[in-house]
Amino acid sequence: MHALPALGRFEGLEHYFGLRVYFEDTDLTGVVYHANYLRYLERARSDMLLAAGIDQRATFEGGGGAYAVRDIAMRYRAPARLSDELVVVSHLSALRPAAVIIQQRVMRGTLLLAEADVEAVFVSPTGRPRRQPAHWMAAFEPLVSKGN
Repeated sequence: MHALPALGRFEGLEHYFGLRVYFEDTDLTGVVYHANYLRYLERARSDMLLAAGIDQRATFEGGGGAYAVRDIAMRYRAPARLSDELVVVSHLSALRPAAVIIQQRVMRGTLLLAEADVEAVFVSPTGRPRRQPAHWMAAFEPLVSKGN
Protein backbone atom coordinates (compact mmCIF):
# COMPACT_ATOMS: atom_id res chain seq x y z
CA MET A 1 0.00 0.00 0.00
CA HIS A 2 1.30 3.44 -0.90
CA ALA A 3 1.10 6.29 1.56
CA LEU A 4 -1.09 9.21 0.58
CA PRO A 5 0.77 12.39 -0.23
CA ALA A 6 0.73 15.14 2.34
CA LEU A 7 -1.93 17.78 1.81
CA GLY A 8 0.07 20.60 3.36
CA ARG A 9 3.55 21.85 2.65
CA PHE A 10 6.70 23.03 4.34
CA GLU A 11 7.92 26.55 3.76
CA GLY A 12 11.26 26.69 5.48
CA LEU A 13 10.77 25.33 8.99
CA GLU A 14 7.00 25.88 9.05
CA HIS A 15 4.35 23.46 7.84
CA TYR A 16 1.12 24.92 6.39
CA PHE A 17 -2.12 22.92 6.37
CA GLY A 18 -5.26 24.45 4.88
CA LEU A 19 -8.84 23.61 5.72
CA ARG A 20 -12.37 24.98 5.46
CA VAL A 21 -14.90 25.26 8.28
CA TYR A 22 -17.96 23.14 7.59
CA PHE A 23 -21.38 23.16 9.23
CA GLU A 24 -20.47 20.08 11.32
CA ASP A 25 -17.59 22.06 12.88
CA THR A 26 -19.81 24.77 14.29
CA ASP A 27 -22.15 25.24 17.21
CA LEU A 28 -25.62 26.75 17.18
CA THR A 29 -24.23 30.24 16.53
CA GLY A 30 -22.14 29.24 13.50
CA VAL A 31 -18.88 29.57 15.43
CA VAL A 32 -16.36 26.71 15.45
CA TYR A 33 -16.92 24.60 18.55
CA HIS A 34 -13.82 24.84 20.76
CA ALA A 35 -12.98 21.11 20.73
CA ASN A 36 -12.81 21.08 16.93
CA TYR A 37 -9.64 23.15 17.04
CA LEU A 38 -7.97 20.09 18.56
CA ARG A 39 -9.04 18.10 15.49
CA TYR A 40 -7.61 20.75 13.19
CA LEU A 41 -4.30 20.68 15.07
CA GLU A 42 -4.15 16.88 14.97
CA ARG A 43 -4.79 16.79 11.22
CA ALA A 44 -2.06 19.35 10.68
CA ARG A 45 0.43 17.41 12.84
CA SER A 46 -0.34 14.16 11.02
CA ASP A 47 0.09 15.88 7.68
CA MET A 48 3.34 17.46 8.84
CA LEU A 49 4.72 14.00 9.61
CA LEU A 50 3.74 12.77 6.14
CA ALA A 51 5.38 15.81 4.56
CA ALA A 52 8.56 15.05 6.56
CA GLY A 53 8.57 11.49 5.17
CA ILE A 54 7.33 9.74 8.31
CA ASP A 55 4.85 6.87 8.00
CA GLN A 56 3.13 6.64 11.41
CA ARG A 57 0.90 3.78 10.37
CA ALA A 58 3.73 1.55 9.12
CA THR A 59 5.74 2.19 12.29
CA PHE A 60 2.77 1.32 14.50
CA GLU A 61 1.79 -1.75 12.49
CA GLY A 62 5.43 -2.88 12.60
CA GLY A 63 5.30 -2.83 16.41
CA GLY A 64 7.41 0.29 16.77
CA GLY A 65 4.91 2.50 18.56
CA ALA A 66 3.12 5.78 18.03
CA TYR A 67 2.81 9.30 19.32
CA ALA A 68 0.54 10.14 22.24
CA VAL A 69 -0.20 13.72 23.24
CA ARG A 70 1.19 14.19 26.74
CA ASP A 71 0.41 17.86 27.14
CA ILE A 72 -1.38 20.57 25.22
CA ALA A 73 -1.75 24.24 26.14
CA MET A 74 -4.33 25.97 23.95
CA ARG A 75 -5.17 29.66 23.78
CA TYR A 76 -8.17 30.95 21.85
CA ARG A 77 -7.87 34.46 20.40
CA ALA A 78 -10.77 34.96 17.95
CA PRO A 79 -13.60 32.80 16.58
CA ALA A 80 -13.65 30.94 13.27
CA ARG A 81 -17.00 30.75 11.52
CA LEU A 82 -18.84 28.64 9.00
CA SER A 83 -17.14 28.62 5.54
CA ASP A 84 -13.94 30.29 6.79
CA GLU A 85 -10.75 29.19 5.08
CA LEU A 86 -8.14 28.48 7.75
CA VAL A 87 -4.48 27.56 7.81
CA VAL A 88 -2.78 25.68 10.62
CA VAL A 89 0.88 26.67 10.83
CA SER A 90 3.07 24.20 12.74
CA HIS A 91 6.73 24.09 13.65
CA LEU A 92 8.92 21.92 15.82
CA SER A 93 10.32 23.86 18.74
CA ALA A 94 12.11 21.00 20.52
CA LEU A 95 13.18 17.46 19.80
CA ARG A 96 14.03 14.97 22.52
CA PRO A 97 14.82 11.25 22.26
CA ALA A 98 11.25 10.23 23.16
CA ALA A 99 9.26 13.41 22.48
CA VAL A 100 8.69 16.38 20.24
CA ILE A 101 7.29 19.82 21.06
CA ILE A 102 5.21 21.38 18.30
CA GLN A 103 3.93 24.95 18.29
CA GLN A 104 0.82 25.48 16.21
CA ARG A 105 -1.26 28.49 15.13
CA VAL A 106 -4.70 28.52 13.52
CA MET A 107 -4.94 31.49 11.19
CA ARG A 108 -7.61 33.13 9.04
CA GLY A 109 -5.51 35.20 6.69
CA THR A 110 -3.23 37.20 8.99
CA LEU A 111 -5.58 36.95 12.00
CA LEU A 112 -4.50 34.57 14.77
CA LEU A 113 -7.52 32.55 15.94
CA ALA A 114 -5.88 30.02 18.27
CA GLU A 115 -2.45 28.81 19.26
CA ALA A 116 -1.17 25.73 21.03
CA ASP A 117 1.96 24.15 22.41
CA VAL A 118 1.79 20.37 22.04
CA GLU A 119 4.09 17.77 23.54
CA ALA A 120 3.83 14.42 21.78
CA VAL A 121 5.61 11.46 23.36
CA PHE A 122 6.59 8.37 21.39
CA VAL A 123 5.20 5.28 23.16
CA SER A 124 5.52 1.55 22.66
CA PRO A 125 2.45 -0.53 21.76
CA THR A 126 2.03 -1.12 25.53
CA GLY A 127 1.95 2.64 26.20
CA ARG A 128 5.43 3.03 27.71
CA PRO A 129 7.61 5.93 26.53
CA ARG A 130 10.41 4.86 24.23
CA ARG A 131 12.97 6.44 21.94
CA GLN A 132 11.67 7.65 18.62
CA PRO A 133 12.90 5.71 15.58
CA ALA A 134 16.29 6.98 14.40
CA HIS A 135 14.95 7.86 10.95
CA TRP A 136 12.21 9.98 12.58
CA MET A 137 14.83 11.87 14.57
CA ALA A 138 16.92 12.36 11.42
CA ALA A 139 13.87 13.72 9.55
CA PHE A 140 13.01 16.12 12.38
CA GLU A 141 16.45 17.49 13.27
CA PRO A 142 16.68 19.92 10.32
CA LEU A 143 13.11 21.13 11.02
CA VAL A 144 13.58 22.19 14.65
CA SER A 145 13.30 25.96 15.13
CA LYS A 146 16.34 27.27 16.95
CA GLY A 147 15.83 30.03 19.49
CA ASN A 148 11.99 29.85 19.75
